[in-house]
Amino acid sequence: MGLFDIFNRKKKETLDQGLEKTKQGVFAKIAHAVAGKSTIDDDVLDNLEEVFITSDVGVDTTLKIIDRIQKRVAKDKYVGTAELNDLLCDEITQMLADNNNVGMEDFTVPDDKKPYVIMVVGVNGVGKTTTIGKLAYQFKQAGNKVVLGAADTYRAAADEQLEIWGQRVDVPVIKHKMGTDPASVAFDAVSSAKAQGADVVIIDTAGRLHNNVGLMRELTKIKDVMRKVLPDAPHEVLLVLDGSTGQNAFEQAKQFVAATEVNALAITKLDGTAKGGVVIGISDQFQIPVKYIGLGEGMDHLQVFHREEFVRSLFGK
Repeated sequence: MGLFDIFNRKKKETLDQGLEKTKQGVFAKIAHAVAGKSTIDDDVLDNLEEVFITSDVGVDTTLKIIDRIQKRVAKDKYVGTAELNDLLCDEITQMLADNNNVGMEDFTVPDDKKPYVIMVVGVNGVGKTTTIGKLAYQFKQAGNKVVLGAADTYRAAADEQLEIWGQRVDVPVIKHKMGTDPASVAFDAVSSAKAQGADVVIIDTAGRLHNNVGLMRELTKIKDVMRKVLPDAPHEVLLVLDGSTGQNAFEQAKQFVAATEVNALAITKLDGTAKGGVVIGISDQFQIPVKYIGLGEGMDHLQVFHREEFVRSLFGK
């Protein structure tokens, strides 16, 4: 077995282990939904609807899944319950593909966008700083030169936390004193990354959930200041969400999407929850690519999200 095969097997094992609690919950509910049934009838569909709603997939996405299953059953005439997992796997994967929910292949950056600027947003407690540290590790492992910017200047010790990650990963961290204008930190971080010939610069921002007006004003200022260095910065506005909060993650996504131009999502802490179905719902509802998923504490437990691999793992394929 080659190194590439070993690497892929390790990634799959991490994904399977990280989704174990969700899989156990979903499989148990599906088994109960089809108990005593040999075909997928209206009762089974009603039970499936409850399964997905209680697994934090969300009402709107659940109804889309049920509609797809109904059409598939009508088309194929006879579908037994033994085939249900295969059917769900196929239809959910295709649903996400139809939404053009395409993330990325690996931790590389476009050659024509260097330094590639990622501005990270999200509330406190979702794993934002940890995600930044793991992103820095993964980008560096992929051969990129990385710079971090500590633009969360409001929370006590936020810059120290990011600096600890910088030391662990061995990447520089640009920071100012607490209370400094976050936009000035972002400006210096992007300027430093450009001067060093860095490939990626990741900017941390304040993790408080402002009202939309205040949030928009602050994040807009950070973006405007960075554009004085790089006219097309930031290339990515990455919203970090805690998958274990289920429907709260949906609400946070709604508020941040309304407040700023989020174009990528990271969903963390999936290994500690049975609510991993939230990834499917958020992928479907917001039409914003889920680019990364957090599956554990290890540095390499932040993975690029691949919809087909995720859904297949969820249904034990």
